[in-house]
Amino acid sequence: MRLVIQRISKGKVSVENKAVSEASKGYFILVGVGQQDSEYEANFLAQKVTKLRIMQDESGKMNLTLKDADGEALVVSQFTLYADTKDGNRPSFIKAARPEKARLVYDHFVEKLKSYGIKTKTGKFGEYMKIEVVLDGPVTIVMGSSS
Repeated sequence: MRLVIQRISKGKVSVENKAVSEASKGYFILVGVGQQDSEYEANFLAQKVTKLRIMQDESGKMNLTLKDADGEALVVSQFTLYADTKDGNRPSFIKAARPEKARLVYDHFVEKLKSYGIKTKTGKFGEYMKIEVVLDGPVTIVMGSSS
């Protein structure tokens, strides 16, 4: 499982020009699910995200968790995180999980974040989305279940 986490001051996801989710300060999280991933990886990464201290404290230092900062997570599925560009110019996505499996693992990750008390909003799985985020910092963290 792969995550790209960006600290944001606001974010919005739209499908067919209709807003489906909006978040204020917090994290924008892209989630890629690989063929070998399961609820185990989702649990592991949800716990890591919950403990991640990249929100600013009163001194401007990255010292607070999302929950400490009363922030929100805007979580969007992103199979292209498994793009393989080693051969040729057109990426291969063969290492990404099939949509049926990916949705189960993605949904489990989202539910696990919620169970830890994280205010969590999502895009629409499998839909073409327009995403607007205002990066804060910028701070971007790449995380994987094997890291």
